[in-house]
Amino acid sequence: MRLVEGLAAVEDVDAFVTDLAAVGDEHGCAVQAFDARMVVGERHLRRAVELANRAHERGEAVARDRAVEILLYAAGRRQIDRALAMGVREGEDRPVVVVVDGEGGRAGAAEAAAAAAVEGFLEPAETLGDYDEERVREYFDVTDAELAATDAGLEALVCERVALLTVEK
Repeated sequence: MRLVEGLAAVEDVDAFVTDLAAVGDEHGCAVQAFDARMVVGERHLRRAVELANRAHERGEAVARDRAVEILLYAAGRRQIDRALAMGVREGEDRPVVVVVDGEGGRAGAAEAAAAAAVEGFLEPAETLGDYDEERVREYFDVTDAELAATDAGLEALVCERVALLTVEK
């Protein structure tokens, strides 16, 4: 798995996503963009990729497309339309893009080439870790009481939501 971070001026979300998917198709990789404000860290995306790969390997995936399955797991949602709230948005955006080879996440030349192509869509900038805590808490329904009841931080609780998607099938 490779992460590509940066700034993007997204005029048309559908066109941007289609362009990223074309890169993925060309290199045999899954390419999925996220609004970095909704991603609590690399661990969040790494766990989503692991679980999406496992679902595909077991024939249990909801989505035929691996990139969409990664989105579903990262969002902790089974409904694509609700998961899309984690995706890029129109206008000036700060995306983080996941690039995973088509064989389930083993890094290789195709993954590196796809990540390099994705870099061409973005102006380099660090975006991962710059999440909107209030927005993340609302989206993942993390309450004050839940945070107070554990020593775990927000990242751990979001990763728990990601893992629970498997249980909620």
